Amino acid sequence: MTSASPAGPVFAAVVAFLAMAPVGFFYAASGLVASGPGLFLLWLLFLVLVGVAIWLTRRRSYFVLLVPVVAAGSWLTLISLGEAYWGWSA
Repeated sequence: MTSASPAGPVFAAVVAFLAMAPVGFFYAASGLVASGPGLFLLWLLFLVLVGVAIWLTRRRSYFVLLVPVVAAGSWLTLISLGEAYWGWSA
């Protein structure tokens, strides 16, 4: 007997990736604030988070919904730290 895959994890993944789009815009626009090396590290972090989201999607985990929240929080934290300690102009 075959069981149909539940639609819940698939819907959660779609919501998570739709939420990653505006967060990705902020990562992409960080070049207006961050220095070159800092910008590279921000983009690298975003790519790692997208990879984590893909991995969680393949595992059909609801934790994929936390990835955009972590991405937004880490962006805000790193931009604030960059402004305070590394002279970035935000």
